[in-house]
Amino acid sequence: MIAQDKLENEVFLKESLTYLENLGFDNIKADVDGYETPKSYLKKGSDITITPDIVAEKGGRKHYFEISLKSEKPKLLKSKWRFLDVLTRMKDHRFKIITRRGHYKFTQDMLDELNLDKNPIKL
Repeated sequence: MIAQDKLENEVFLKESLTYLENLGFDNIKADVDGYETPKSYLKKGSDITITPDIVAEKGGRKHYFEISLKSEKPKLLKSKWRFLDVLTRMKDHRFKIITRRGHYKFTQDMLDELNLDKNPIKL
C-alpha cells in the first residue's frame, strides 16, 4: 500500500496485524499507532521513501508483508513490491502479500505483471 492509501485503509491494516498476531508472529512493526515504525528506504536520486506495511518475525526469520488494495498509482506500488522482493531475496527473508475480497483480481494482475510467483494471503 502506498503512503496516500494508508490513511483511508487503516482499519484493514489493523485487521491484518491482528491476523498476524494470532498466527504467532512477534516483534511486529507497522506504521500504525501502538507499533514501532519499520525501517524506511530512500530511493536514490529522488525523494521517494519506501516503507514496508508490516514487518514481523517468526521462527527467527523476518517476514515483510504488503497490503494489496486497488490503488490510483499502480506504477508506484509495482516499484515498491519489486524493491521489497529483491531486498527479501538478498537477505533470505520472506515477502508476502495480504489482500481482501474485492481486490483479488487487482492483486493477481499486479503479481503477473511483475512476474512474482506469490500466493496472496486472503483475509
